[in-house]
Amino acid sequence: MKRATHRVDYWRDPNAPAPTSRKTSASAFVRDEAGRLLLLKRVDNGLWTIPTGGVKKGESVGQAAIRECREETGLDIEIDGLVGVFSTPEHVIAYMHHSEVLEVRQPINICVRGRAAGGEIVPQPDEAQEVRWVGQEELADLPIHPALMVRIRHGLAGGAPYIA
Repeated sequence: MKRATHRVDYWRDPNAPAPTSRKTSASAFVRDEAGRLLLLKRVDNGLWTIPTGGVKKGESVGQAAIRECREETGLDIEIDGLVGVFSTPEHVIAYMHHSEVLEVRQPINICVRGRAAGGEIVPQPDEAQEVRWVGQEELADLPIHPALMVRIRHGLAGGAPYIA
């Protein structure tokens, strides 16, 4: 796939394009000692998200979550649990270069729970416009995709891992 310059997330949209691929990604649900959630503002669509990215050949889901968190936020994390597996066909992502659709992905995301173990917040210009700790009371004021909010709500609620 060519380097995508823009992405469009669809959620429960009957007019969404049909998926052309299915790929696994890992995300990191990381909270600080005050209970705030680590979020970043994506450069490709301007939405807030938890650190997330594709699992590369030769790495585990846990390794991918740790790598993506470091690449996107500057923080090193340790994994201490599983939020869940999110694979609903109601969410598709169109990756575009100018007006050309490169890929329409139906994601499979495995979201791990982690805690900061080092590093410092340093947004990477090609990954994040901004990175910060966000309190639960602030979540409603941020543009966050509904598919991501499912992960966040489940992570905040705790309990058994989500599988859907």
